[in-house]
Amino acid sequence: MTAPRSATIIVDGRPVTAVAGVSLTAALVGDHRWALRRNPVDGGPRGPFCGMGVCFECEVTVDGVPSVRACLTRIRPGMRVDTTGAPNDR
Repeated sequence: MTAPRSATIIVDGRPVTAVAGVSLTAALVGDHRWALRRNPVDGGPRGPFCGMGVCFECEVTVDGVPSVRACLTRIRPGMRVDTTGAPNDR
C-alpha cells in the first residue's frame, strides 16, 4: 500500500499541508481552523456546519473567487484560500 500524497495550499498567506484530494474543509479543520468566515450581521465566527453544501457556513475565497463552499471543494496543490477575517483558532 502506498502512502497518501500530500498537497500544500496557501491559507491566509501561510502554507498548509494536507492529504491531496480531501475537501478544503477537512484540510482547514485538520489545521485546527474551525472559524472560516465572519457573520455579516454580528461579526461572529462561522464555520463548517452541515458538511454537504447546504448551509453555506463554510464559504471562503479560493484563488480570488469569493463564496466558494469549502466542503464541496477538493484541495489541489498551490490553491490560495482567504478566510476573510475569520478569527484564528490556533
